[in-house]
Amino acid sequence: MAHGELSSLDPARLIPGGYGNRLFLYVMRRMASAGVNDAHAANAMLGAFGRSYRRPLVLMRAMMLELARTSSRKILIAPCCCSRMTSDEALMMQAVGGALRNPRTAFENVSALLGNEDALGALTCLQAVAQAHSDLGRPLDLYSAG
Repeated sequence: MAHGELSSLDPARLIPGGYGNRLFLYVMRRMASAGVNDAHAANAMLGAFGRSYRRPLVLMRAMMLELARTSSRKILIAPCCCSRMTSDEALMMQAVGGALRNPRTAFENVSALLGNEDALGALTCLQAVAQAHSDLGRPLDLYSAG
């Protein structure tokens, strides 16, 4: 995964609302730039989930590694401080936001993100991350109010 150039940022793609969505995006950006064992990502998960942080953290790590393993293209990621998303980040947010409600559409989004049809493992990881966030009170729903 690579950091996106400023030209790949779409002014219409603001960071989504909802604490869970912002947490997911921050942790994904940290892991993409500093590796899956990044202490800042782990600390953000600890702050959000308390003593229950390990499950979503381990699942996020697995998701990032699966995306990197199966992708046939570079996935553009913006820096953590950026208030806009790249088109790849927006596609991932759409996929994880609908992974539990509409798996077929999420599969199509993940396939587009990866640039190939070998996306079932990545979709399963996204579903596991979404379920963990939801179980712990930080749902990954682009239309969530919190």
